[in-house]
Amino acid sequence: MKRILLAFFLLATPVLAVQPDEILSDPALEARAREISAVLRCPVCQGETIDDSNAPVARDLRLVVRERVVAGDTDAQVIDYVVQRFGEFVLFEPQARGANIILWVAGPVMLLIALMGAALYLRRRGAATEAAPTPLDEDESRRLKEILKE
Repeated sequence: MKRILLAFFLLATPVLAVQPDEILSDPALEARAREISAVLRCPVCQGETIDDSNAPVARDLRLVVRERVVAGDTDAQVIDYVVQRFGEFVLFEPQARGANIILWVAGPVMLLIALMGAALYLRRRGAATEAAPTPLDEDESRRLKEILKE
């Protein structure tokens, strides 16, 4: 029973596609490479990082990232190197400049518009319910009394 549970927990752990022959011998450099890989999207899988993907292009990207880290590039230089070759699509968080600024600004702007619309709706609805009823004139009063008598 214990072996079955152990096997279950081992199978339930997240599986990374990083192969043993890709791992750097220096733990600090490997940690840097993993941090960089966490922000890079697999061009084939699109929803996975290059560390999580089994696609051949993801393996190539992992190797490129590790080569650049070993060569002494900073994290930003490694990311720029990959972006120059594959475009901003490989970034999970595209930079807020150029045409991407529309995407970064659209969400907050739409939220503000929705909040303003809700505030206006609630204000108008509240004003309509708070209006004091006008008193009945003599004709209306007389008609109401006749209806109540019936």
